[in-house]
Amino acid sequence: MAKVAVIPGDGVGKEVTREAVKALRAVTEGTGFELDLVEWPHGADRYLETGEAITDAEFADLQSNYQAILLGALGDSRVPGNEHARQILLGMRFRLDLYVNFRPVRLFHERLTPLRDKQAEDVNFVIFRENTEGVYVGMGGTFKQGTPDEVAIQEDVNTRKGVERIIRAAFEYARRNGLTRVTMSDKANAMEFAGGLWRRVFKLVAAEYADIESEALYVDMLAMDMVRRPERYQVIVTGNLFGDILSDLGAQLAGGLGLSPSGNIHPGRIGLFEPVHGSAPDIAGKDLANPFAATLTAGLMMEHLGRPAEAAKLEDAVRACILAGEATTDLGGTLGTQAAGDAIVRRLVAAR
Repeated sequence: MAKVAVIPGDGVGKEVTREAVKALRAVTEGTGFELDLVEWPHGADRYLETGEAITDAEFADLQSNYQAILLGALGDSRVPGNEHARQILLGMRFRLDLYVNFRPVRLFHERLTPLRDKQAEDVNFVIFRENTEGVYVGMGGTFKQGTPDEVAIQEDVNTRKGVERIIRAAFEYARRNGLTRVTMSDKANAMEFAGGLWRRVFKLVAAEYADIESEALYVDMLAMDMVRRPERYQVIVTGNLFGDILSDLGAQLAGGLGLSPSGNIHPGRIGLFEPVHGSAPDIAGKDLANPFAATLTAGLMMEHLGRPAEAAKLEDAVRACILAGEATTDLGGTLGTQAAGDAIVRRLVAAR
């Protein structure tokens, strides 16, 4: 049995999470594997009612009693600064030490990519984004704020431990999955000290994996080349900021954020799984949101929980729906959120 905290969150997060939960129940039924799905009320509604986003006791509960967290989306215009979202999402990433942000980029059908003359097999790689360091730690400040002489400083924090463990995770993934190339990306020509650390550590770790080709590319070069020849890339590893940007670019190459799952992982510990898209308040409650990214995210969670067969079935069901045109309008279909979720469930039931 696995105990999972389900946090639908805000906006369309509530709608897509509902469909992902339906898919999880369908894919695990009759397998003997029990998922204890416990819904948590954390989001803007609770924050506005209580002033609390997530408490220390709740963090302790997650660490001690849960194997995974399934998150829908966070963000609400009633909380203009999105304080609750930062406290919950970034709080989980940092306080649970989920140092791997894992984002697969996979094209299910060539009509979904903006790239000319690229087939589904040409866009199939993964990004390992360092998730607990970089500019996202919030170190810095402002001087003479609000004046013409204002100075803003944002520190990019990189530790030897943090850099080594994300690079090693990327190489281990490549080896486990029979992949032959790992690409590290930085901006060492402009960021001498941070980039220098990444390059030195990458070279040292790569020497332990002689069976895997390794290369280091500047992030601007990599972004350009991902568009030009995505088929070249298998595993990309990079820092927090560059990983955030590159993974969104990769998502668009594969059909958009509506097909983009992610996992926040510390191997051997609780994992946090969320679709890459936001809460999309402009379409919330209109039965328009695409539930496929949430379903694919549920698949990543099942992989994390040691159920690769169920993970593969969830991905296969999404792919089959796309190929059959059973999709929401952003993918050229005519279905609403609930109907698209039902289409996935039908295929899962048929595949038993």
